[in-house]
Amino acid sequence: MQTNFTEEQLRDPDVARSNRILRTCVHCGFCTATCPTYQVLGDELDSPRGRIYLIKDMLENDRAADERTVLHIDRCLSCLACMTTCPSGVHYMHLVDHARAHIEKTYKRPLIDRLLRWALAKIIPYPGRFRLALFGAKIGRPFAFLVPEPRVRAMLRMAPKRLPPVSRNDDPQVFPAVGVRKMRVALMTGCAQKALNTDINDATVRLLRRLGCEVVIASGMACCGALAHHMGKADASHGQAARNIRAWMYEANGEGLDAVVINASGCGTTVKDYGHMFRNDMLAADAARVSKLAVDVSELLTKLDLPKGPGRELRVAYHAACSLQHGQQIKSAPKDLLRRVGFEVVEPSDSHLCCGSAGTYNLLQPEISTKLKDRKVRALEAKRPDVIATGNIGCMVQIAGGTEIPVVHTVELLDWASGGPQPPALNRSDRYPQRVARTGRTVSG
Repeated sequence: MQTNFTEEQLRDPDVARSNRILRTCVHCGFCTATCPTYQVLGDELDSPRGRIYLIKDMLENDRAADERTVLHIDRCLSCLACMTTCPSGVHYMHLVDHARAHIEKTYKRPLIDRLLRWALAKIIPYPGRFRLALFGAKIGRPFAFLVPEPRVRAMLRMAPKRLPPVSRNDDPQVFPAVGVRKMRVALMTGCAQKALNTDINDATVRLLRRLGCEVVIASGMACCGALAHHMGKADASHGQAARNIRAWMYEANGEGLDAVVINASGCGTTVKDYGHMFRNDMLAADAARVSKLAVDVSELLTKLDLPKGPGRELRVAYHAACSLQHGQQIKSAPKDLLRRVGFEVVEPSDSHLCCGSAGTYNLLQPEISTKLKDRKVRALEAKRPDVIATGNIGCMVQIAGGTEIPVVHTVELLDWASGGPQPPALNRSDRYPQRVARTGRTVSG
Protein backbone atom coordinates (compact mmCIF):
# COMPACT_ATOMS: atom_id res chain seq x y z
CA MET A 1 0.00 0.00 0.00
CA GLN A 2 1.36 3.41 -0.95
CA THR A 3 1.42 6.03 1.80
CA ASN A 4 2.07 9.75 1.76
CA PHE A 5 3.04 10.78 5.27
CA THR A 6 5.17 13.90 5.53
CA GLU A 7 8.65 13.87 7.04
CA GLU A 8 7.31 15.84 9.98
CA GLN A 9 4.57 13.26 10.59
CA LEU A 10 7.09 10.43 10.44
CA ARG A 11 9.08 11.96 13.29
CA ASP A 12 6.30 10.66 15.54
CA PRO A 13 7.35 7.07 16.34
CA ASP A 14 3.73 5.87 16.41
CA VAL A 15 3.08 7.33 12.96
CA ALA A 16 6.34 5.87 11.67
CA ARG A 17 5.34 2.43 12.97
CA SER A 18 1.86 2.69 11.41
CA ASN A 19 3.41 3.80 8.12
CA ARG A 20 5.56 0.67 8.01
CA ILE A 21 2.53 -1.51 8.78
CA LEU A 22 0.37 0.14 6.13
CA ARG A 23 3.06 -0.34 3.50
CA THR A 24 3.04 -4.10 4.06
CA CYS A 25 -0.66 -4.39 3.12
CA VAL A 26 -1.22 -5.56 -0.47
CA HIS A 27 -5.04 -5.28 -0.53
CA CYS A 28 -5.40 -9.04 -1.03
CA GLY A 29 -8.51 -9.32 1.13
CA PHE A 30 -7.61 -12.70 2.63
CA CYS A 31 -8.35 -11.15 6.03
CA THR A 32 -12.03 -10.73 5.22
CA ALA A 33 -12.48 -14.51 5.14
CA THR A 34 -11.63 -14.90 8.83
CA CYS A 35 -12.95 -11.61 10.25
CA PRO A 36 -15.89 -12.30 12.60
CA THR A 37 -17.46 -8.85 12.26
CA TYR A 38 -17.32 -9.00 8.46
CA GLN A 39 -19.06 -12.37 8.57
CA VAL A 40 -21.79 -11.01 10.82
CA LEU A 41 -22.24 -7.56 9.26
CA GLY A 42 -21.13 -8.06 5.65
CA ASP A 43 -19.76 -4.51 5.41
CA GLU A 44 -16.31 -4.04 3.85
CA LEU A 45 -15.61 -1.30 6.38
CA ASP A 46 -16.17 -3.86 9.14
CA SER A 47 -13.32 -5.99 7.79
CA PRO A 48 -9.60 -5.50 8.51
CA ARG A 49 -8.98 -4.25 4.98
CA GLY A 50 -11.77 -1.70 5.24
CA ARG A 51 -10.60 -0.52 8.64
CA ILE A 52 -7.04 -0.20 7.35
CA TYR A 53 -8.26 2.21 4.66
CA LEU A 54 -10.14 4.26 7.27
CA ILE A 55 -7.11 4.37 9.57
CA LYS A 56 -4.78 5.31 6.73
CA ASP A 57 -7.02 8.19 5.66
CA MET A 58 -7.37 9.46 9.23
CA LEU A 59 -3.67 9.31 10.11
CA GLU A 60 -2.26 10.36 6.77
CA ASN A 61 -4.42 13.48 6.68
CA ASP A 62 -3.70 14.12 10.36
CA ARG A 63 -7.35 14.78 11.01
CA ALA A 64 -9.59 14.23 13.98
CA ALA A 65 -11.54 11.00 13.96
CA ASP A 66 -15.06 11.26 12.58
CA GLU A 67 -18.21 9.35 13.53
CA ARG A 68 -17.96 6.95 10.59
CA THR A 69 -14.39 5.95 11.36
CA VAL A 70 -15.11 5.55 15.07
CA LEU A 71 -18.15 3.35 14.36
CA HIS A 72 -16.16 0.80 12.39
CA ILE A 73 -13.04 0.84 14.58
CA ASP A 74 -15.21 0.36 17.67
CA ARG A 75 -16.78 -2.68 16.05
CA CYS A 76 -13.36 -4.35 15.73
CA LEU A 77 -12.91 -7.15 18.27
CA SER A 78 -9.10 -7.07 18.12
CA CYS A 79 -9.37 -10.85 17.82
CA LEU A 80 -6.33 -10.70 15.49
CA ALA A 81 -7.57 -13.55 13.28
CA CYS A 82 -6.56 -11.28 10.40
CA MET A 83 -2.93 -11.43 11.53
CA THR A 84 -2.98 -15.23 11.42
CA THR A 85 -4.51 -15.14 7.93
CA CYS A 86 -2.48 -12.30 6.39
CA PRO A 87 0.18 -13.60 3.94
CA SER A 88 2.02 -10.26 4.04
CA GLY A 89 2.54 -10.03 7.80
CA VAL A 90 0.50 -6.88 8.39
CA HIS A 91 0.75 -6.15 12.12
CA TYR A 92 -2.86 -5.07 12.49
CA MET A 93 -2.70 -5.07 16.31
CA HIS A 94 -0.25 -2.17 16.51
CA LEU A 95 -2.10 -0.29 13.80
CA VAL A 96 -5.53 -0.49 15.39
CA ASP A 97 -4.05 0.32 18.82
CA HIS A 98 -2.58 3.52 17.35
CA ALA A 99 -5.93 4.34 15.74
CA ARG A 100 -7.77 3.92 19.02
CA ALA A 101 -5.33 6.18 20.85
CA HIS A 102 -5.82 8.79 18.10
CA ILE A 103 -9.61 8.48 18.41
CA GLU A 104 -9.41 8.92 22.18
CA LYS A 105 -7.41 12.13 21.72
CA THR A 106 -9.37 13.70 18.87
CA TYR A 107 -12.98 12.50 19.02
CA LYS A 108 -15.62 13.61 21.52
CA ARG A 109 -17.99 10.74 22.07
CA PRO A 110 -21.65 11.16 23.10
CA LEU A 111 -22.05 11.62 26.85
CA ILE A 112 -23.38 8.12 27.54
CA ASP A 113 -20.42 6.60 25.67
CA ARG A 114 -17.95 8.67 27.66
CA LEU A 115 -19.57 7.72 30.95
CA LEU A 116 -19.68 4.00 30.15
CA ARG A 117 -16.09 3.84 28.97
CA TRP A 118 -14.91 5.89 31.95
CA ALA A 119 -16.76 3.58 34.34
CA LEU A 120 -15.33 0.44 32.75
CA ALA A 121 -11.79 1.81 32.88
CA LYS A 122 -12.20 2.87 36.51
CA ILE A 123 -13.87 -0.30 37.78
CA ILE A 124 -12.87 -3.53 36.02
CA PRO A 125 -9.06 -3.21 36.44
CA TYR A 126 -9.51 -2.91 40.22
CA PRO A 127 -10.72 -6.17 41.83
CA GLY A 128 -12.22 -4.54 44.91
CA ARG A 129 -14.22 -2.01 42.90
CA PHE A 130 -15.19 -4.66 40.37
CA ARG A 131 -16.44 -6.99 43.07
CA LEU A 132 -18.65 -4.23 44.49
CA ALA A 133 -19.94 -3.41 41.00
CA LEU A 134 -20.76 -7.07 40.37
CA PHE A 135 -22.64 -7.26 43.65
CA GLY A 136 -24.66 -4.18 42.66
CA ALA A 137 -25.31 -5.61 39.19
CA LYS A 138 -26.48 -8.88 40.74
CA ILE A 139 -29.08 -6.97 42.75
CA GLY A 140 -30.13 -4.92 39.70
CA ARG A 141 -30.26 -7.80 37.21
CA PRO A 142 -33.98 -8.62 37.74
CA PHE A 143 -34.78 -5.03 36.76
CA ALA A 144 -32.56 -4.95 33.65
CA PHE A 145 -35.61 -4.86 31.37
CA LEU A 146 -36.45 -1.43 32.76
CA VAL A 147 -33.12 0.05 31.63
CA PRO A 148 -33.38 1.81 28.23
CA GLU A 149 -29.65 1.75 27.40
CA PRO A 150 -28.84 -1.68 25.82
CA ARG A 151 -25.22 -1.63 26.96
CA VAL A 152 -26.20 -1.09 30.58
CA ARG A 153 -28.75 -3.91 30.25
CA ALA A 154 -25.97 -6.14 28.94
CA MET A 155 -23.79 -5.27 31.92
CA LEU A 156 -26.58 -6.12 34.37
CA ARG A 157 -27.43 -9.39 32.65
CA MET A 158 -23.82 -10.54 32.61
CA ALA A 159 -23.51 -10.28 36.39
CA PRO A 160 -22.68 -13.76 37.75
CA LYS A 161 -25.20 -15.60 39.92
CA ARG A 162 -22.54 -16.12 42.57
CA LEU A 163 -19.38 -14.30 43.53
CA PRO A 164 -16.49 -16.37 44.86
CA PRO A 165 -14.93 -15.42 48.20
CA VAL A 166 -11.64 -13.58 48.03
CA SER A 167 -8.72 -15.99 47.69
CA ARG A 168 -5.78 -15.27 49.96
CA ASN A 169 -3.60 -17.08 47.42
CA ASP A 170 -3.75 -13.86 45.40
CA ASP A 171 -2.01 -11.90 48.16
CA PRO A 172 1.71 -11.07 47.73
CA GLN A 173 3.70 -14.09 48.94
CA VAL A 174 5.97 -16.92 47.84
CA PHE A 175 4.76 -20.50 47.46
CA PRO A 176 7.61 -23.00 47.78
CA ALA A 177 8.00 -25.77 45.23
CA VAL A 178 6.95 -29.26 46.25
CA GLY A 179 10.13 -31.32 46.28
CA VAL A 180 13.16 -30.13 44.33
CA ARG A 181 12.83 -26.61 42.97
CA LYS A 182 13.22 -26.57 39.18
CA MET A 183 12.13 -23.00 38.44
CA ARG A 184 11.24 -19.75 40.13
CA VAL A 185 8.31 -18.04 38.44
CA ALA A 186 6.07 -15.05 39.04
CA LEU A 187 2.34 -15.54 38.56
CA MET A 188 0.21 -12.70 37.25
CA THR A 189 -3.00 -12.91 39.26
CA GLY A 190 -5.02 -10.57 37.04
CA CYS A 191 -7.75 -8.13 37.95
CA ALA A 192 -11.20 -9.19 36.72
CA GLN A 193 -10.22 -12.82 37.23
CA LYS A 194 -9.67 -12.26 40.96
CA ALA A 195 -13.28 -11.08 41.26
CA LEU A 196 -14.95 -13.48 38.84
CA ASN A 197 -13.18 -16.80 39.35
CA THR A 198 -10.59 -17.48 42.04
CA ASP A 199 -10.43 -21.19 41.13
CA ILE A 200 -8.07 -20.47 38.23
CA ASN A 201 -5.20 -18.98 40.20
CA ASP A 202 -5.65 -21.53 42.98
CA ALA A 203 -5.34 -24.39 40.48
CA THR A 204 -2.37 -22.74 38.77
CA VAL A 205 -0.44 -22.38 42.02
CA ARG A 206 -1.13 -25.98 43.03
CA LEU A 207 -0.11 -27.38 39.65
CA LEU A 208 3.06 -25.32 39.27
CA ARG A 209 4.20 -26.14 42.81
CA ARG A 210 3.57 -29.84 42.22
CA LEU A 211 5.75 -29.67 39.09
CA GLY A 212 8.68 -28.08 40.93
CA CYS A 213 8.06 -24.35 40.59
CA GLU A 214 8.49 -21.80 43.33
CA VAL A 215 5.62 -19.41 42.65
CA VAL A 216 5.97 -15.71 43.47
CA ILE A 217 2.95 -13.42 43.82
CA ALA A 218 4.78 -10.13 43.43
CA SER A 219 3.82 -7.10 45.47
CA GLY A 220 2.64 -4.06 43.52
CA MET A 221 1.08 -5.81 40.53
CA ALA A 222 -1.79 -4.11 38.73
CA CYS A 223 -4.08 -4.81 35.79
CA CYS A 224 -2.06 -5.73 32.70
CA GLY A 225 -3.39 -2.56 31.04
CA ALA A 226 -5.21 -4.31 28.20
CA LEU A 227 -8.66 -2.97 29.00
CA ALA A 228 -7.62 0.69 28.98
CA HIS A 229 -5.20 0.07 26.11
CA HIS A 230 -7.93 -1.23 23.82
CA MET A 231 -10.09 1.78 24.61
CA GLY A 232 -7.27 4.08 23.52
CA LYS A 233 -6.53 5.26 27.06
CA ALA A 234 -2.76 5.11 26.67
CA ASP A 235 -1.80 6.97 29.85
CA ALA A 236 -3.91 4.70 32.04
CA SER A 237 -2.75 1.50 30.36
CA HIS A 238 0.92 2.50 30.48
CA GLY A 239 0.59 3.41 34.16
CA GLN A 240 -0.81 -0.02 34.98
CA ALA A 241 1.78 -1.79 32.84
CA ALA A 242 4.61 0.16 34.45
CA ARG A 243 3.56 -1.10 37.89
CA ASN A 244 3.82 -4.67 36.67
CA ILE A 245 7.18 -4.11 35.05
CA ARG A 246 8.61 -2.66 38.25
CA ALA A 247 7.07 -5.41 40.40
CA TRP A 248 8.48 -8.23 38.29
CA MET A 249 11.84 -6.60 37.71
CA TYR A 250 12.24 -6.22 41.47
CA GLU A 251 11.83 -9.98 41.75
CA ALA A 252 13.98 -10.67 38.68
CA ASN A 253 16.81 -8.51 39.99
CA GLY A 254 16.53 -10.05 43.43
CA GLU A 255 16.37 -13.83 43.64
CA GLY A 256 15.73 -14.07 39.90
CA LEU A 257 12.82 -15.24 37.75
CA ASP A 258 12.72 -17.91 35.09
CA ALA A 259 9.35 -16.78 33.79
CA VAL A 260 6.34 -14.55 34.32
CA VAL A 261 3.39 -16.95 34.07
CA ILE A 262 0.04 -15.68 32.82
CA ASN A 263 -3.14 -17.75 32.84
CA ALA A 264 -5.43 -15.21 31.14
CA SER A 265 -4.42 -15.13 27.49
CA GLY A 266 -5.85 -11.67 26.93
CA CYS A 267 -3.42 -10.37 29.54
CA GLY A 268 -0.61 -12.45 28.09
CA THR A 269 -0.91 -10.89 24.65
CA THR A 270 -0.58 -7.43 26.18
CA VAL A 271 2.30 -8.28 28.55
CA LYS A 272 4.23 -9.83 25.68
CA ASP A 273 3.80 -6.50 23.89
CA TYR A 274 5.23 -4.38 26.73
CA GLY A 275 8.52 -4.15 24.85
CA HIS A 276 6.75 -2.37 22.00
CA MET A 277 4.53 -0.26 24.24
CA PHE A 278 7.54 1.10 26.15
CA ARG A 279 10.06 1.17 23.29
CA ASN A 280 10.54 4.93 23.61
CA ASP A 281 10.27 5.08 27.39
CA MET A 282 12.84 5.04 30.17
CA LEU A 283 11.47 1.59 31.07
CA ALA A 284 12.24 0.24 27.60
CA ALA A 285 14.94 -2.22 28.65
CA ASP A 286 12.97 -3.55 31.62
CA ALA A 287 9.78 -3.79 29.54
CA ALA A 288 11.59 -5.77 26.86
CA ARG A 289 12.95 -8.15 29.49
CA VAL A 290 9.50 -8.68 30.99
CA SER A 291 8.10 -9.40 27.52
CA LYS A 292 10.73 -12.10 27.06
CA LEU A 293 9.97 -13.61 30.47
CA ALA A 294 6.21 -13.67 29.86
CA VAL A 295 4.70 -17.06 29.02
CA ASP A 296 1.22 -18.45 28.91
CA VAL A 297 0.78 -21.16 31.52
CA SER A 298 0.35 -23.77 28.76
CA GLU A 299 3.73 -22.78 27.29
CA LEU A 300 5.45 -23.35 30.61
CA LEU A 301 3.68 -26.63 31.27
CA THR A 302 5.00 -28.10 28.02
CA LYS A 303 8.53 -27.60 29.42
CA LEU A 304 7.77 -29.24 32.76
CA ASP A 305 7.31 -32.94 33.48
CA LEU A 306 3.53 -33.02 33.53
CA PRO A 307 2.83 -36.70 34.21
CA LYS A 308 0.80 -38.74 31.76
CA GLY A 309 -2.37 -40.17 33.17
CA PRO A 310 -5.76 -41.69 32.55
CA GLY A 311 -7.48 -38.36 33.21
CA ARG A 312 -11.18 -38.58 34.01
CA GLU A 313 -12.45 -40.05 30.72
CA LEU A 314 -14.34 -36.92 29.86
CA ARG A 315 -14.90 -35.35 26.48
CA VAL A 316 -13.46 -31.84 26.61
CA ALA A 317 -14.44 -29.30 23.96
CA TYR A 318 -11.47 -26.97 23.71
CA HIS A 319 -12.24 -23.36 22.84
CA ALA A 320 -9.18 -21.56 21.49
CA ALA A 321 -9.17 -18.02 22.83
CA CYS A 322 -8.32 -15.52 20.10
CA SER A 323 -5.68 -13.86 22.25
CA LEU A 324 -3.96 -17.24 22.58
CA GLN A 325 -4.24 -18.69 19.08
CA HIS A 326 -3.94 -15.42 17.14
CA GLY A 327 -2.35 -12.97 19.57
CA GLN A 328 0.31 -15.37 20.87
CA GLN A 329 0.21 -18.04 18.14
CA ILE A 330 -0.19 -20.80 20.75
CA LYS A 331 -2.43 -23.39 19.16
CA SER A 332 -1.52 -26.96 20.02
CA ALA A 333 -0.04 -26.76 23.54
CA PRO A 334 -3.31 -26.67 25.55
CA LYS A 335 -4.84 -29.52 23.53
CA ASP A 336 -1.67 -31.59 23.72
CA LEU A 337 -1.54 -31.16 27.49
CA LEU A 338 -5.17 -32.18 27.96
CA ARG A 339 -4.63 -35.28 25.83
CA ARG A 340 -1.43 -36.08 27.70
CA VAL A 341 -3.30 -36.41 31.00
CA GLY A 342 -5.98 -38.57 29.42
CA PHE A 343 -8.88 -36.37 28.34
CA GLU A 344 -10.65 -36.79 25.04
CA VAL A 345 -10.31 -33.43 23.27
CA VAL A 346 -12.64 -32.19 20.54
CA GLU A 347 -12.71 -28.86 18.73
CA PRO A 348 -15.70 -26.96 17.36
CA SER A 349 -16.08 -26.01 13.73
CA ASP A 350 -14.67 -22.59 12.80
CA SER A 351 -12.48 -22.69 15.90
CA HIS A 352 -10.59 -19.64 14.60
CA LEU A 353 -13.63 -17.39 15.13
CA CYS A 354 -14.08 -15.21 18.20
CA CYS A 355 -16.69 -15.97 20.88
CA GLY A 356 -17.51 -12.26 21.11
CA SER A 357 -16.04 -11.54 24.53
CA ALA A 358 -12.95 -9.52 23.55
CA GLY A 359 -12.35 -7.63 26.78
CA THR A 360 -15.17 -5.12 27.14
CA TYR A 361 -16.55 -5.76 23.64
CA ASN A 362 -19.48 -7.80 24.96
CA LEU A 363 -20.44 -4.83 27.13
CA LEU A 364 -19.93 -2.07 24.56
CA GLN A 365 -21.15 -3.98 21.48
CA PRO A 366 -23.71 -6.40 22.97
CA GLU A 367 -25.69 -7.07 19.78
CA ILE A 368 -22.72 -8.24 17.69
CA SER A 369 -21.21 -9.99 20.68
CA THR A 370 -24.38 -11.99 21.29
CA LYS A 371 -24.48 -13.19 17.69
CA LEU A 372 -20.89 -14.38 17.94
CA LYS A 373 -21.54 -16.04 21.30
CA ASP A 374 -24.58 -17.90 19.99
CA ARG A 375 -22.60 -19.14 16.99
CA LYS A 376 -19.73 -20.30 19.20
CA VAL A 377 -22.00 -22.05 21.70
CA ARG A 378 -23.82 -23.92 18.91
CA ALA A 379 -20.51 -25.10 17.50
CA LEU A 380 -19.28 -26.26 20.92
CA GLU A 381 -22.51 -28.00 21.89
CA ALA A 382 -22.57 -29.81 18.54
CA LYS A 383 -19.55 -31.79 19.78
CA ARG A 384 -21.58 -33.10 22.74
CA PRO A 385 -18.85 -32.41 25.30
CA ASP A 386 -18.98 -33.09 29.01
CA VAL A 387 -17.06 -29.91 29.74
CA ILE A 388 -15.73 -26.89 27.83
CA ALA A 389 -12.18 -25.71 28.49
CA THR A 390 -10.43 -22.52 27.48
CA GLY A 391 -7.51 -20.40 28.59
CA ASN A 392 -9.06 -16.97 29.11
CA ILE A 393 -11.46 -15.71 31.77
CA GLY A 394 -13.34 -13.46 29.35
CA CYS A 395 -14.13 -16.39 27.06
CA MET A 396 -15.19 -18.48 30.05
CA VAL A 397 -17.73 -15.90 31.21
CA GLN A 398 -18.99 -15.27 27.68
CA ILE A 399 -19.53 -18.92 26.75
CA ALA A 400 -20.94 -19.88 30.15
CA GLY A 401 -23.64 -17.27 29.60
CA GLY A 402 -25.00 -19.28 26.69
CA THR A 403 -24.77 -22.92 27.74
CA GLU A 404 -25.45 -25.26 30.66
CA ILE A 405 -22.30 -27.26 29.95
CA PRO A 406 -19.66 -26.49 32.63
CA VAL A 407 -16.94 -24.12 31.43
CA VAL A 408 -13.55 -24.33 33.13
CA HIS A 409 -10.01 -23.13 32.61
CA THR A 410 -7.65 -25.60 30.97
CA VAL A 411 -5.34 -25.46 33.98
CA GLU A 412 -8.15 -26.59 36.30
CA LEU A 413 -8.49 -29.83 34.37
CA LEU A 414 -4.73 -30.36 34.28
CA ASP A 415 -4.52 -29.77 38.02
CA TRP A 416 -7.36 -32.23 38.65
CA ALA A 417 -5.86 -34.91 36.43
CA SER A 418 -2.49 -34.69 38.18
CA GLY A 419 -3.65 -34.84 41.77
CA GLY A 420 -5.63 -31.68 42.48
CA PRO A 421 -9.30 -31.36 43.41
CA GLN A 422 -12.16 -31.61 40.97
CA PRO A 423 -12.85 -28.18 39.38
CA PRO A 424 -15.52 -26.45 41.49
CA ALA A 425 -17.50 -25.53 38.37
CA LEU A 426 -18.22 -29.24 37.90
CA ASN A 427 -19.41 -29.55 41.49
CA ARG A 428 -21.76 -26.60 41.04
CA SER A 429 -23.24 -27.74 37.74
CA ASP A 430 -26.78 -29.11 37.88
CA ARG A 431 -26.34 -30.52 34.39
CA TYR A 432 -22.96 -32.15 34.84
CA PRO A 433 -23.88 -35.17 37.01
CA GLN A 434 -26.79 -35.89 34.64
CA ARG A 435 -24.44 -35.98 31.63
CA VAL A 436 -22.04 -38.25 33.50
CA ALA A 437 -24.89 -40.54 34.45
CA ARG A 438 -25.94 -40.79 30.80
CA THR A 439 -22.41 -41.42 29.51
CA GLY A 440 -21.29 -43.63 32.37
CA ARG A 441 -18.22 -41.48 32.95
CA THR A 442 -16.87 -40.89 36.42
CA VAL A 443 -16.31 -37.56 38.13
CA SER A 444 -15.03 -38.84 41.45
CA GLY A 445 -11.57 -37.57 42.37
